[in-house]
Amino acid sequence: MTSTIQDRARRAVAIAFWLIIWELASLLIGEELFLPSPVAVVMRLFSMIGLPGFWSSILFTLSRIISGFVLSVAAALLLAVLSNASRTASFLIEPIVKVIRATPVASIVILALVWISSRNLSVIISFMMVFPIVYSNVLEGIRNTDGKLLEAADIYRVRRVKRIRYIYLPSVIPYFSASVKAALGLAWKSGIAAEVISLPDGSIGERVYEAKIYLSTPDLFAWTLVIIVLAFLFERFFLLLTAALSRRIEG
Repeated sequence: MTSTIQDRARRAVAIAFWLIIWELASLLIGEELFLPSPVAVVMRLFSMIGLPGFWSSILFTLSRIISGFVLSVAAALLLAVLSNASRTASFLIEPIVKVIRATPVASIVILALVWISSRNLSVIISFMMVFPIVYSNVLEGIRNTDGKLLEAADIYRVRRVKRIRYIYLPSVIPYFSASVKAALGLAWKSGIAAEVISLPDGSIGERVYEAKIYLSTPDLFAWTLVIIVLAFLFERFFLLLTAALSRRIEG
């Protein structure tokens, strides 16, 4: 408990340190157009909360990025299991995973816009950015399952459901948790980038682009702060969900 309190105190001090640096840099530059102060950004954020379209923009982007993330995780889990069960499936899926991983987000966005509406683009982009990470990690977790435990399960004719619950899941969960943690931030970055490029009506990406076009730097920083907070809450929720699942399996 003491260690946890100390860690939180250190994080608070680190955040305060960088906020002070930001404030000093803003005072030194002396021009809000280039670098608004933290106070100006927070004040602008609070003034934006009451404006029409603020919450609808958050809901628009949040729903699409979460949808892309959840669909990607589901597809990655399913195909990882299939790849482990079938070498043919593994050979067919692996090139696609490598292509997605190597292709820049901007290229995928522009190609995707040829076939789909800009309103749903962030769903597709989040899906594609998350999929390779979760798929590769889960497949590695399955393949690294203790062979001796599987042999023992064969000898004692342990049912498939119990093998999954007590052998495969404990092996896969650490890999899955690590992949989710890495993929969550990427889902938000790629999803917002897709919106900034495609400019769907009523999205956070559109608000960010408008702030840039009208040289409203406080607005740009305020929306960036919103994105950071949403990404943090999104990450905490899924990590807590994964931790709860892990505890349930171990229990």
